[in-house]
Amino acid sequence: MMSTLSNNLLKIQISTHGAELNSILGLNDNLEYLWNADENYWKRHAPILFPIVGKLNNNTYRVNQKNYTLTQHGFARDSEFKIYSKENNSITYILSSSINSLKVYPYEFDLYVSYTLIKNKIEIKYSVKNKDSKKIYFSLGAHPGFNCPLLTDESINDYYFEFEKIETAYQQILDSKLGLFTGNSIPFFKNNNILDISNDLFKNDALVFKNLDSKYIALKSRKSTKSIVLDFDGFPCVGLWSKPEGAPFVCIEPWFGHADYVDFEDDFSKKAGILELPIGETFDCNYSITINQ
Repeated sequence: MMSTLSNNLLKIQISTHGAELNSILGLNDNLEYLWNADENYWKRHAPILFPIVGKLNNNTYRVNQKNYTLTQHGFARDSEFKIYSKENNSITYILSSSINSLKVYPYEFDLYVSYTLIKNKIEIKYSVKNKDSKKIYFSLGAHPGFNCPLLTDESINDYYFEFEKIETAYQQILDSKLGLFTGNSIPFFKNNNILDISNDLFKNDALVFKNLDSKYIALKSRKSTKSIVLDFDGFPCVGLWSKPEGAPFVCIEPWFGHADYVDFEDDFSKKAGILELPIGETFDCNYSITINQ
């Protein structure tokens, strides 16, 4: 089921399937900013990544000597959420653990996802509540895709990412065949905050950075003043991704957690970047998308 929130600047649509944002329409320029999920390139708009981010080694993880299987990015993105509450400018969804989820993820939880419209900004909040009788472990992330280029007289080569601050940062290296981290990193930024976008930028899969100084990244064009700004303050990892075949979209992905390292075979609680949540506690995080038309 699709729900709509709107004000005088933006109209957004969200589906109960995956609690996924499906549309961001600028009402001043009548322009769609969110990726349209063309399955010829990538069939999703902005999936929620839970209870893992990225891939597991052999799609398998271990909890208390028992093995479980999860595919890339977990099951939330393919689950049917329920509407928990709705107001004029805000809507909240909930996904609760079930008999089926416990077969692949042995923890009881509630996952809340809220969308709030504030002028030209969309605030997205995630809350995970531990309903189990033990600590629970999870990763959590966002994966929004944006149309790039936005205008018909532009190309992807007209676009660039602008980081909030001058960065000297390392790129975490992924094994593109396995989708796992190698444990190596290479220098990427050296006193710079501009990253030009091209068809071969993602030829080796996603660009992943940890602990950036920047709290937001803007997607900008050299041919217009339109921009998309994603504020990921508090998230320790951020990924930039698109298909390497010249797909007309890019993703800016804030994460708590990431894919396994190629040699990781320990208990899930020891996974790099994993979050630990005590009994009865709630973990909250949020990011925002600002649309400058």
